[in-house]
Amino acid sequence: MKRTLVVGDIHGGFKALQQIFERAGVTSQDQLIFLGDYVDGWSQSSDIIRFLIEVSENQDCIFIKGNHDAWCEEWLSMDQAPDIWLSNGGRSTVESYTGYSQEEKKLHLEFFQKMKNYHVDDQNRLFIHAGFASMHGPGKEVYSSNYRWDRTLWETAVAMDRKLAKNSALYPKRLLLYNEIFIGHTPTLDIGIPTPVHKANIWNMDTGAAYTGALSVMDINTNEFWQSDPLPFLYPNEKGRN
Repeated sequence: MKRTLVVGDIHGGFKALQQIFERAGVTSQDQLIFLGDYVDGWSQSSDIIRFLIEVSENQDCIFIKGNHDAWCEEWLSMDQAPDIWLSNGGRSTVESYTGYSQEEKKLHLEFFQKMKNYHVDDQNRLFIHAGFASMHGPGKEVYSSNYRWDRTLWETAVAMDRKLAKNSALYPKRLLLYNEIFIGHTPTLDIGIPTPVHKANIWNMDTGAAYTGALSVMDINTNEFWQSDPLPFLYPNEKGRN
């Protein structure tokens, strides 16, 4: 039976990605939706991109672009590494590309360039890395960087009264645009929860793999999820983005 599986922020943790594929029993029949931030943090960013390119050749995949991916794309395109990127996990990404040929780097650049800002499926479910500010949806955003940086959407959902009905005049209008919204970007560890978190109609899939948390994958139709081991256990000699 075909499933649609959504994957949170990976941040260079290839070992964690391999674990969740195994634990979720991912097959070529499954559709995979990745919410971005494949790179920066742990030491295997380039291995992840190589692996995802191979996976996409055999099954239905959707790749959303995160803010860290935009930084990496810029570096691959212009060979410029801004200090803000290097100090936010980019250094490990640059090091992971040691020994790659220009042809291989070009292939990875093309992969980043093809990533989507967001995706809406046939059940009006939105998949986006961070969020959006426009009351008319991400397609109406003035600044596309909001797709990769906005935290207000998640902050609104977290701050809401859980008893607030959707037909209430106080219910946030942005949340009414979609049946469900799947995001990453803001670790659920920030509110002390190490698993995917459901607030209002938003699922946050960033369970802190960049830091002390695990990587998560979830079946969006059943809400069953699987997690890797905490990343510091998989990379005991590294610090991630801590």
